[in-house]
Amino acid sequence: MLLALIAVVVGLILLIWSAEKFIDGAAATSQWLGLSPLLIGMLVIGFGTSAPEMMVSVLAAVQGNPGLAVGNAYGSNIANIGLVLGFVALLAPLAVHSSVIRKEIPLLLVVMLVTGLMLLDGWVARWEAICLLLALVVFIVISVVRSKGQQDDALISEVAETLDSKPMSRGKAIIWTLVGLVLLIASSRLLVWGAVEIAVAFGVSDLIIGLTVVAIGTSLPELASSISALRRNEHDMVLGNVVGSNLFNSLAVVGLAGVITPIETGQEVLQRDWVVMLVMTVLMMLFAFSWKGRPRRINRFEGGGLLALFIAYTGYLVSVVVLA
Repeated sequence: MLLALIAVVVGLILLIWSAEKFIDGAAATSQWLGLSPLLIGMLVIGFGTSAPEMMVSVLAAVQGNPGLAVGNAYGSNIANIGLVLGFVALLAPLAVHSSVIRKEIPLLLVVMLVTGLMLLDGWVARWEAICLLLALVVFIVISVVRSKGQQDDALISEVAETLDSKPMSRGKAIIWTLVGLVLLIASSRLLVWGAVEIAVAFGVSDLIIGLTVVAIGTSLPELASSISALRRNEHDMVLGNVVGSNLFNSLAVVGLAGVITPIETGQEVLQRDWVVMLVMTVLMMLFAFSWKGRPRRINRFEGGGLLALFIAYTGYLVSVVVLA
């Protein structure tokens, strides 16, 4: 048991550090390859912040723990909106200027609704997982096309400023990308092993472990990058990180895990976790859009509400374990 706890702690620390290095290296490498700042912000950074969830969920599915995989994906989506976006907006109101992000949020809502339909029978079948991955391919193609026609957007300047603040030579960028990727895989393997051992020791499902400990842990890179973006006054980067990460979690993370092995979710995922995820996504959309002249910003009151909802949800999951 002690060894499993150590594995989780060490795995999370390595996961957070390696994710940061992987994102920095991948973004710099993409810049050297000539990708536009908008495409880097929409795809490379979005993919990078979801890399921990992807690695953990794929390894969990391979090792026969699909509950941990889906719990990690949906729990991370909830943590990204409630913990990351809520906490950062509580620190300082977030102004929303990017039209690209405002177009992606309704798309995220559509993905959430489609996910709900998939969960109706209590399974994510392999063909449904393939559909999710195909949807991801369509999203990437649309993003590439849009990046060529979009010349003026708040997200473009913010991504460019971020890249300029962390200059890397081509060789260094490639090295950090590879080192970050290798450590991501190793730390994810360590984390999955420890989480499964803890779940067995306490007699709780790997789904609950995925929704709580693992989900919060794999969302810490988003929290760290969002606080860093806030300090640079890059508000659109904060919201862009959350929206992009949640899209990749819903499509790539669940899709890859489901292709490896069909995932039995049970009705509790649809009736509890999916509902919370959907409500938070709707609230984020309402807060980020302009309504009747309301400034486009997520204020402290709204951020506090998202954070309170996340705390209440996590508290409920913990109570389920304690009272079981």
